[in-house]
Amino acid sequence: MFTRMNEIDRMFGAMDLLRARMDRLFNETGRPYLHGPAFTLETNSPRTNLLENGDKFEVRAELPGISKDDISIKIQGNYLEISGKREIETPEGYKSHRNERSATTFSRSFTLPDEVDAEKVDAALKDGILYLTLPKSEAAKPRQIAIN
Repeated sequence: MFTRMNEIDRMFGAMDLLRARMDRLFNETGRPYLHGPAFTLETNSPRTNLLENGDKFEVRAELPGISKDDISIKIQGNYLEISGKREIETPEGYKSHRNERSATTFSRSFTLPDEVDAEKVDAALKDGILYLTLPKSEAAKPRQIAIN
């Protein structure tokens, strides 16, 4: 029985060693872990999905605790920039004992595969997710050419 327990202990020891080395590798390269809050200390930018649906792009960005007044969206041709800030204030009369959510600024930029029509962009903020609908410009849309 003790031989088998020793083998199990040795196996878990090897797994702990591997995990420690992997942690060191990720910390040395400055890459964030694949889990955790939407804003990590290493990147300070929101997690974002970029999707394409025929003649439009859709962007979904995680912006928890940020109001729409604190978000700036800029589009020029096929360049998109989302920036903003989150401010955390202690209400008057309260004493703060722990602050895990801090004030921060962020900026995220993308070069889209095609140019978009900036006049027709639609933006909505719902449940901490920014939804952008970016219609492609007429020049970027495919056209059927008739043969004479």
